[in-house]
Amino acid sequence: MHARVVTVFGATGTQGSSVVKALLADGTFTPRAVTRNPNSEKALKLKELGAEVVQADLWDVPSLKNAMSGVEGVFGVTDYYDPKNSAQGHTSEVLLGKNLVDAAVESDVKFFVWSSLPHSTRISNGKYPNIYHFDNKANVDEYLRDSKLPHSIVHTGWFAENTVNFHSLTLSPDSSSYALTIPKYDPNTPQYVTWVERDLGQCVLALLKHYKDSSAGVLDETFYAVSDKLTYTEYAAVIEKALGKPVRFVSGPPSGMQELDEMYEFQSEFGMYPHTPIPDPRLERLGVKFNSMEAYAQEELKKRFA
Repeated sequence: MHARVVTVFGATGTQGSSVVKALLADGTFTPRAVTRNPNSEKALKLKELGAEVVQADLWDVPSLKNAMSGVEGVFGVTDYYDPKNSAQGHTSEVLLGKNLVDAAVESDVKFFVWSSLPHSTRISNGKYPNIYHFDNKANVDEYLRDSKLPHSIVHTGWFAENTVNFHSLTLSPDSSSYALTIPKYDPNTPQYVTWVERDLGQCVLALLKHYKDSSAGVLDETFYAVSDKLTYTEYAAVIEKALGKPVRFVSGPPSGMQELDEMYEFQSEFGMYPHTPIPDPRLERLGVKFNSMEAYAQEELKKRFA
C-alpha cells in the first residue's frame, strides 16, 4: 500500500509545524515538510519527529513541483513578512500563492488546503487598503477557485501565540500586575483567536481525511479555523484567572507600522468573521475539538509568566 503523502509548506513556521505535527500524531498521512533550509535546527527537529524534509522555495516553481511530486495533498501558506518576500513589493505574496496553485495543478495534486484571510479592502469599502497580508491571500483564494484544483480554504484568526511572540502581555515595573496591550482596539469588540499550534493542524487533518467523502461537504468550501471569540477585556480576565495577578486590557497607541495599525482597526471595526458561528460547526462535525483561550492561558501563559 502506497503512503499517502501530504506536502506541507511553511513547515518550520507556526502554521506549517502545527500541520506537520498533527499529521504525524494521527498517522493517516506522511508529511513532507518543505523548508528553504533543510539543515536548520527546526527542520532537523521535524526530521527527528518522523517527517520527510525537502528543500523548496516559493520563488522557484521547479522546486515546488519537485516537493509536490507524487503527493496526495498539499497545505499551502505564504509569509508576507518574510524579508525575502516583502523586499519584492507589497503584492509579491500573490505571485507566491499562484506559484503554489500552478505547481499543484501541474503535479496532479488531489487536494489542496490554502491558509488565508479576509479581503480587508473590499470588506471595508476601501477604508483599510494597506493590510496587504490579508488582501494578498484573499486574492489567491480567487485564483485557486478559478484553477478548478480540488481544494478547501482555511481562514485563521489572530494568533493566540501573538500574546507571547509580540510581547502583548507585559509585567508592571513593580511586578504586581500585567497589561495586555493591543494597538487601537475597542475593549468591547470581540476578537477571533486561533491557537495555531493546537488547533490549525487538526483542522487541516480533518479536511484531508474527509475530502473524498462527498457528504462531508469539504471540497471548494471556506472553513474557519478559529478557536475562540472574545473581547480583549474578556481575554485579560481569562489570563488574570490563570496567572493569579491583575491583568488589564490597554487599547494602545499606534504601533508605528501602518499595516499593523490598520489591521487592528479593521478587526475592531468590522470583525474578522462577524457572520460566522465560532467555533465552525462544520469542522466540529468532522471531529475537530477546538481549544479555548482558558486552556491556552492555563497551559501556555501560566508556565511562561506565573
